[in-house]
Order: sequence, then C-alpha cells, then structure tokens
Amino acid sequence: MGPVGNHSTFVSTCLCRWLSSSLCSLHPAEQSCSIYHWISQQLSQIIIMDKFLVKIPSNCIAGKSRRENLEEMGQDEDDPIFTSEEKHTNKKFKSNTCIKGVILQAKRDKNFTWKKISAEGLDCDYTLLFNKTEADKIFCDLEKEITYFSGDSTKVQVYGKWHNIPRKQVTYGDPGLTYTYSGVTLSPKPWIPVLDYIRDRLMQATGHRFNFVLINRYKDGNDHIGEHRDDEKELVPQSPIASVSFGACRDFFFRHGASRGKKPLQRIEPVKLELAHGSLLLMNYPTNVHWYHSLPVRKKVLLPRINLTFRKVKNLK
Repeated sequence: MGPVGNHSTFVSTCLCRWLSSSLCSLHPAEQSCSIYHWISQQLSQIIIMDKFLVKIPSNCIAGKSRRENLEEMGQDEDDPIFTSEEKHTNKKFKSNTCIKGVILQAKRDKNFTWKKISAEGLDCDYTLLFNKTEADKIFCDLEKEITYFSGDSTKVQVYGKWHNIPRKQVTYGDPGLTYTYSGVTLSPKPWIPVLDYIRDRLMQATGHRFNFVLINRYKDGNDHIGEHRDDEKELVPQSPIASVSFGACRDFFFRHGASRGKKPLQRIEPVKLELAHGSLLLMNYPTNVHWYHSLPVRKKVLLPRINLTFRKVKNLK
C-alpha cells in the first residue's frame, strides 16, 4: 500500500479513536451531525489518487452500450480507471459532460445553474439547491426534528409478503392527504419549519408548490432502496417529483423498464448519477413512466444520507 493508502488508514484509525472518546455522551442526533461535519472536513483534505469518476465525452450517444462509446473514444473497457470503485464524495457535474451515456447540457437562470439530464424517455434537471453551509445546517436540523414512522408503517408488501424496509421513513404534508405504495397507506404529519424552508426554496427554484414529502433516512451504505417508479394514482398527472439530498453522496441509478429482467426487450444503458449534499434532482414527466430508479447498497459509505422527495398529491376525499 502506497502513501495514499497509508494516509487513508491513518484517518480511519483516527476516526475510530475520536468517535469512541468524544461522542459517547452526545444525543444520537448530535452524534450524527458531529460525525458528518468532522469526517467531511478530514476527507476534504485527502487527495485519493486511485479513485476516479468515470466521465464520457459529450459526443457520446444516449442508449449506446458502454463498450461502443469507449471504442469510439479509443479506450479499453478493462482499463482500471473504468473498473475501479468510485469514491463517494461530492462531485460537481461539468457543463456538456456525458455520464454513462447521458448528455448533460447547462441551463442557467437568475439564481441557479441547472444541468439537463436526458435520454430516451428520461427528462431530469439537476442543480445545487443549497450551498454547503446551508446544507450542513439543514442536515442537522433534520436529524434533530424529524420523527420517523414505526410499527406497521415501516413495512412494505412485495409479492404478497411483508418485509421491513431497509431505511427509516416518514411523510409530511397538507392535511387530508394520503399516499399508498407497496400495500401501505401513509398519512402525512403536519409541516415543520425546516421542511417549509426547503419547500420555499424549491418554489423559488422550480416554480412548483409541493404539498407532500416522503423522507427516507439511510444510516449508512447498507441501507438502500430497490428499483421502483413513483407512479402512484394519488400523484397529480404529469407533475414533477423533486428529490433533495443531504449528507453522504450515494450512487443513484435509473434503469429503463424495457431493459430490466433476464430477457430485456431492449438494451438501454442504465444511467448512474451521484447526488451531492444539498442537491436537487427534478424528475420531470415522463421519466417515471419509462424509468425505474434505485439507491443500491454501498458498504464503504459510513455516513448517513437523508433524501426528501417532494410531490404534488391529489386530495382523493
């Protein structure tokens, strides 16, 4: 192991000693915030040379296989740079960069810099909704103020069997709304100030006023969510879904419905993104008609992530 590896091992050892000696007396929410702030500060000072973000040039074509795009680039798919596991840190997209066969085009307005993410039937917009200082404060406020569901509300029904969900979950929203998925009907808790603050920023950035939010907390890289579409009947037809992320940067995948299963109808390259701390991914129609999305297990991710998906829900009563 070279100097970089030794440096990473040294930091890991320091983390363990610091956590055991300094955090045992803190409230769990304060522990989470302290861990997140301290580790992010330490990792920001380390340059890890053997981890790369795979970037495909802007002349690639959405829907082409990875090998076809790499052949056009004159590069070998087996090159270690394309097979090494990527470091989960906050990375900013560059204008006109293509990630995994998806063309990103810069779109700017007065207050936010947008990146367009598009492929066959996929239409999303990405921006940093909050700067780091704001995102850090919101993360800590969420850790202290959000109360998650317990009991039967923490289970989902899959193929007739009930399973515990591998994450914490809760909904907040306007009075009288309900939201049903995987056999569970959820009634939202009333809005609280930190959620109103995020919702107001969304209104400023997107022009949309959302009346419901589903919050998922992933304690580390073992917590996850499988492939699914947000296409429930309660959603206002053709309305966007705003996914806001705080905490650890995690891999986020889109997979086209026609390319799923052992015998897919089409071979369409999955879309892989990394959603940064304080970021917004706006999933526009018809994304959730054609594409499934997921957050897979990443055992090397040690920090928590909180994701809030804001929606427009119909009042069916």
